[in-house]
Amino acid sequence: MNRDSATWISASRVWIPIGAALFTVALIVSALIVPQLRLLHLLQALIYVAVVILARRDSMWGVGAGITIAVVWNSLNLFVTHNMQRGAAVLWSFLRTGEMRELLQAPGGTLPGLVPMMVLLGGIGHFILIAACLAALLDRRINDKKVWKMVGGGVVVLAYFALIIIVAGPR
Repeated sequence: MNRDSATWISASRVWIPIGAALFTVALIVSALIVPQLRLLHLLQALIYVAVVILARRDSMWGVGAGITIAVVWNSLNLFVTHNMQRGAAVLWSFLRTGEMRELLQAPGGTLPGLVPMMVLLGGIGHFILIAACLAALLDRRINDKKVWKMVGGGVVVLAYFALIIIVAGPR
């Protein structure tokens, strides 16, 4: 298939919105389960709306923001909080036993198992977003591939993310 043909499935047209949508679903479900996260997750969802809009306009700002937020968030949840691993364990337990108890009950004062499963879903969405943003860098339709715009998108998204955590994060 020719990359310039009308049938070429573009990263910025298809895969970036899919990755962002998966992460947004994870935000919504988590916010429904944990009311203290609602404002934070609403503000965080705006990041993904902006990434999708900017990427559809073939903007390097959107590509930089998409890669940066996905890498930072996944790194935190893989290497610091280990919530992605817990989500995988809960999912595996559910698939193996078919029991919903661990999904809905919070063992020892922790969050219900469904929340770490949403972290896992969000992480998968982010891995798709990372791959799609990297593929968008190879897209020939993006003529303005200035590194400073990518870095700028990353800096802006990190500043916004830090701000919303400070303002709307659970206490």
